Amino acid sequence: MLDTPLAKVPTLSLNDQATDPIAFAAALGGSFERFGFAIVADHGIPRDLIDRAWRETEALFALPDAEKRGYFVAGGGGARGYTPFKTEIAKDARHVDLKEFWHIGRELPAGHRFAADMAPNIWPARPAGFRETFLELFTAFDHAGDRLLSAIARHLELEPDWFDRAVTDGNSVLRLLHYPPIPADAEGVRAGAHEDINLITLLLGAEEAGLELLDRDSGRWLAIKPPEGAMVVNVGDMLQRLTNHVLPSTTHRVVNPPPERRGHSRYSMPFFLHPAPDFLIETLPGCITAGNPNRYPTPITAHDYLHERLVEIGLIRK
Repeated sequence: MLDTPLAKVPTLSLNDQATDPIAFAAALGGSFERFGFAIVADHGIPRDLIDRAWRETEALFALPDAEKRGYFVAGGGGARGYTPFKTEIAKDARHVDLKEFWHIGRELPAGHRFAADMAPNIWPARPAGFRETFLELFTAFDHAGDRLLSAIARHLELEPDWFDRAVTDGNSVLRLLHYPPIPADAEGVRAGAHEDINLITLLLGAEEAGLELLDRDSGRWLAIKPPEGAMVVNVGDMLQRLTNHVLPSTTHRVVNPPPERRGHSRYSMPFFLHPAPDFLIETLPGCITAGNPNRYPTPITAHDYLHERLVEIGLIRK
């Protein structure tokens, strides 16, 4: 079997944003325009926090199946808590994904105006310290995401704080993913070809081979292999829609490993950065030109758009 060619996605340092924010924004935006993806090192999430999160993720998914299923909310769209193996399916796919996952969302105070749209978190009884670890990690991802959105705003010739109003109290989700060992004759793949729904996705755990993007220029699948500890960041459909496809949401997948690795689990932690439910996704005027007319003349709220997409991937029933 031939190895998948490597995508030449540049690795950027988020430290450069402090010294030359315009150059960093141009580099990030250029990588997004070419690939829909970027690799970001020096993202500011502490190594010891990430290591602790990996340990607790492994411990969570090692719990007995019956115990994990006790945290599954039927009809909840997978918004919080546990979603069992072989539940989610990529849009238009024939086979369900070979994965299980756990969702953590934003903690809202009692009586918050988004309480009806953003379900409360579900916390497992074990492993001990799980809640504290992942609330801390959620906050760290939030902060890194804000810095990246500021660079995206600069690239789009908006004010650097333009996205602040969009993502304050946003419906972001931290997903803990486990791809269990699979047999050689498994039907389907770990994650079928899809695009993400949100604004941007910040992903830890892509060092283990398997993540691939569909290159628009060549039509080929290309492997993404970040340096140890770096974060993979990709454009989601909400940002693609907002920018009228100036920043494209690229199809990607997680393929099954070669036979010698099929007995091993794969873990990853994507942070799906969402705007607030009432944010109106309306095409940015600066992204509309004679050569790129407005594809989305009718705006839609982030809440309604998310609901449409969750129905498509089987997490919510019509």
